[in-house]
Amino acid sequence: MSSLASLRYLLALNEHRHFGRAAQACHITQPALSNALKALEEEFGTPIVKRGRTYAGLTPEGERVLVTAQRMLHEQALLMQDLASTAERPQGRLSLGVVPTAVPIATRFAAQLQARHPGIAPVLRSMSSREIEEGLDNLSLDLGLGFAERLDAGKAPPRFELLPQYTEHYFLVRRAGRPAPQLSLGAPMPWAQAGSLRLCLLTPEMHNRSLVDSAFERAGVQVRPVMETDSVLTLALAVQAGDVASVLPGALVGAVRSQGELEALPLVEPEMLTPLVFASLAQSRPSRVLQAALALAADEQWLAQAAAHSGGLQGL
Repeated sequence: MSSLASLRYLLALNEHRHFGRAAQACHITQPALSNALKALEEEFGTPIVKRGRTYAGLTPEGERVLVTAQRMLHEQALLMQDLASTAERPQGRLSLGVVPTAVPIATRFAAQLQARHPGIAPVLRSMSSREIEEGLDNLSLDLGLGFAERLDAGKAPPRFELLPQYTEHYFLVRRAGRPAPQLSLGAPMPWAQAGSLRLCLLTPEMHNRSLVDSAFERAGVQVRPVMETDSVLTLALAVQAGDVASVLPGALVGAVRSQGELEALPLVEPEMLTPLVFASLAQSRPSRVLQAALALAADEQWLAQAAAHSGGLQGL
């Protein structure tokens, strides 16, 4: 077995924090994974994995091996992409981490990128802001779409290159008072008034929830939601299925605009606008695939589309 294969198993173990799940992700048996890691330890002459009844993490030496493994496998992937690509025909996977509320925009982006460059295979993952930062740092992500205030906040020198995309607008979404063929746009509603309703919101560890809470606090109200979830899909389904309302950014409002008997009311007083950006690792050689993605992300026509759909008004 090659050392590169063993290094891939080490990365999988670090990601899944479980021998069985790591082996499953690598399509091998758990004994095969353990034997490969033991062989790696023999090769380096030092323990790499803390052994116990369950996975207990990596040793300090293992952490150093992990960092080198991430770089080696990243460089191998870049080399393979470069050998298979030309500037006009990039070939390979693009791993894209996206905060949940931006998934509709990222999906459009990935589809347009693939249509423009059929050799690119985007892999889109819904992730928290922290997970996106970690993924960019450890080279498991090529690109992240997240909140500008979270990515690289206060870091000097900056770890990431940031490319502004669009600004999130927020809406109160609830069942309409009368049947309608599709979601309707209602009159603006103050945040203070929205805070008095039965709300389904994201769970407190989600960054979008902290943004929503801060808007309610600025409006002078403390919100106690009747339901919480870590799934943006659940927010929309809860409004459709029950007697609750929710706060959704415009991109998600646009995604549910075909649903009848719902209405979206722009939230005001205060006005809440949240910039979202694409982030890539600074001081890192971009692959041809990443170069193509960044070119689309900077395209004025794409930016205009993202702005229209993120406002939640497209098609209303």
